[in-house]
Amino acid sequence: MNRLAGKRALVTGAASGIGRAIAQLFGQAGALVLVADIDVAGAEHTAETIEGRGGRAVHLRCDITDEADCRRAVDLAVQLGEGLDIVVHSAGIIRRASVVDTSVEEWDRVMAVNVKSIFLLSKHAVPLMEHSGGGVIINISSGWGLRGGRNAASYCASKGAVVTLTKAMALDHAGQNIRVNCICPGDTDTPMLRNEAAQLGEPIESFLTDAAHRPLGRIGTPEDIAQAALFLASDAASFVTGSILVVDGGGLAG
Repeated sequence: MNRLAGKRALVTGAASGIGRAIAQLFGQAGALVLVADIDVAGAEHTAETIEGRGGRAVHLRCDITDEADCRRAVDLAVQLGEGLDIVVHSAGIIRRASVVDTSVEEWDRVMAVNVKSIFLLSKHAVPLMEHSGGGVIINISSGWGLRGGRNAASYCASKGAVVTLTKAMALDHAGQNIRVNCICPGDTDTPMLRNEAAQLGEPIESFLTDAAHRPLGRIGTPEDIAQAALFLASDAASFVTGSILVVDGGGLAG
């Protein structure tokens, strides 16, 4: 489990769900993890869990839609005297509505959290990675970034943007030895997925049962996505950049 020994990783949205699972697994794999989230208590809990398992972690409040906060997160990596090798953009939100039923404010918020945040944090992280000789950026998109879904217009648009942004960044920064890849999870049992059921007014158990209707016959777990992220962050993926890794139990296969 020392696949990331000596590495320094910043994970956004790490207070819960997929981000939390990635942060914890990276900590177990030997990385120093900067646990970033607007939910300070949740971020602190994640960091404490990593440290309780023998890892190293620092939590910080970070509003990823605010450039000053993104800059401070990168500056913290410098202040710790450690640098930055890996950034995982895991924070995300969803609004279940068509374009007709989505307000301008909701659209802007989804785009800010899901897309603009990657731009803002990468803008400050990439120069530091370049100075250190390279790095890895992992963007979390969605299966709905590859095909549309009903009543999720802003979310689908934002996650589609993450897919193509990943490819553009991979081209732009390959010469700096920075690999940029994307994970597209299928339905994964997280607080955000359960919030979708509430938005749609559906019973949570039937919602989760429907989400499990895929070839492998189950819903995804945050740990499933974390294992994919660990692969992309490690030297095992040293020749992988600009790739879109679908982790969805076969949901998009047919």
